[in-house]
Amino acid sequence: MSVELKGRMIRKLPVVNGESRNGNKWEKQEFVIETEEQYPRKICISVWGDRVRELEKFQEGDMVIASVNIESREYNERWYTDVRAWRLQRDETGNLPPLPPEAQNDDSALMDDSAGDLPF
Repeated sequence: MSVELKGRMIRKLPVVNGESRNGNKWEKQEFVIETEEQYPRKICISVWGDRVRELEKFQEGDMVIASVNIESREYNERWYTDVRAWRLQRDETGNLPPLPPEAQNDDSALMDDSAGDLPF
């Protein structure tokens, strides 16, 4: 299942690395975002391999859009769910300050007849 999650990065956890049984080295890092809904949710997301370097570009407090795969698996009769990001991008729309109320619907400058008078 592939999903897109948006939220503010509230925490980056330390990088974890190791070696698999067949001798391949691996690296992973987790981070937590908090969604901006009526009832905000905290979601822990992991990145693996080269995506760890991508995560370095983001700081706590940044608005992030994470494209993730969600997968659960069983081990010793217990279920574990992994939320793994395959793409990260900054959510620029979440970092813009809101417009002041007087500027939100001020079309009067566009409708001013004197501004449209031609000199000829």
